[in-house]
Amino acid sequence: MTLGKSQLSLFTKATRLGSGKQGVELTDEACLALLAIAARDLDALEYLPEVCLRADGINLFSGAPSALNIRLDQEPLAVFSKLVASGVPDVDMYFSCLAALHKGRLKYERILATQPVPTIDQVGPRGLLMYGLLPTDALAALLLWRKWIFDIDNRAGQETGYVFEPILAGAIGGTPASATKSPVHRRADRSKGRQVDCIVEQDKMAYEFKLRVTIAASGQGRWSEELEFPQDCKDSGFIPALVVLDPTSDPKLTQLQSAFLAAGGRAFIGDDAWNHLESKAGPSMGVFVEKYIRAPLADILAHAPDARALPDFCISLRPGEVAFTLGDEPASFPRAEPDPSLATGIDVLPEDVAEQLPGV
Repeated sequence: MTLGKSQLSLFTKATRLGSGKQGVELTDEACLALLAIAARDLDALEYLPEVCLRADGINLFSGAPSALNIRLDQEPLAVFSKLVASGVPDVDMYFSCLAALHKGRLKYERILATQPVPTIDQVGPRGLLMYGLLPTDALAALLLWRKWIFDIDNRAGQETGYVFEPILAGAIGGTPASATKSPVHRRADRSKGRQVDCIVEQDKMAYEFKLRVTIAASGQGRWSEELEFPQDCKDSGFIPALVVLDPTSDPKLTQLQSAFLAAGGRAFIGDDAWNHLESKAGPSMGVFVEKYIRAPLADILAHAPDARALPDFCISLRPGEVAFTLGDEPASFPRAEPDPSLATGIDVLPEDVAEQLPGV
């Protein structure tokens, strides 16, 4: 089968090297494994007899991301073409979203291996808040550990945003829009566009995706911008749609939901959000949303420990390895040469410094 231009573009984008020094690409072996997973998930293995026997036991979420592979004397593009020729709806997008999620996991695996330990110059001033409460050598070590863990978590937040929203957008047949290319413009300045998580052109809908909305969600300036978003969408000819996956009640969520409804938009919260996404996704991509987004998140939420009684946590960092112990569960990850490009800068003054310091 000859692939269409859009299908070939999906495959190329899914497998090529990502941008930046930390960018990753899919090896042929990883690509074949993802094609096998897609075929198995969508009951299409009969169209790929060469990978059928290799698909048993292969799982996106088992083992290290870099270990996911199938070795075959087959070109991935040829296997992808056979899968598309099967006629299974949206199988090309299913593979594309699988690849995006896997590349995000590969990239974070690399970040965990190469995130440098900060220097004391970066975090030293923070020690004034605890100076004298414990021995100085222990305090200095605590500052470094705390910042390293913060950096690791911050990178996780960034990478999740890069992966999560585009995957949801692709699953429901839309595309993310950057501010420079967005069809949604700001009322205050119509020459400026607004970043939109997902635009579905055929429905003229502009989506805002959120895991959760809490009272600590945003600073005051940013929060006012979020409240203006639905009206900007309406003024630009789009129906604003809010999708919040966690139904936890909060005054900010109520306020944001009201803003979307007041602008003639829609708001989907909790189960309604998941049901809407799966209905928009269709049968194939609905499987993806359920299997690789909803089920893992639900599993994590169901196993969240009581915040008042977290399990004991131990961490050690040595050449070649970082090891964690959570309660009785050990885990270790390989460490490589630190990447200086991942280092963060020194402390900067907060935006509200004028309210904190007399005479400023």
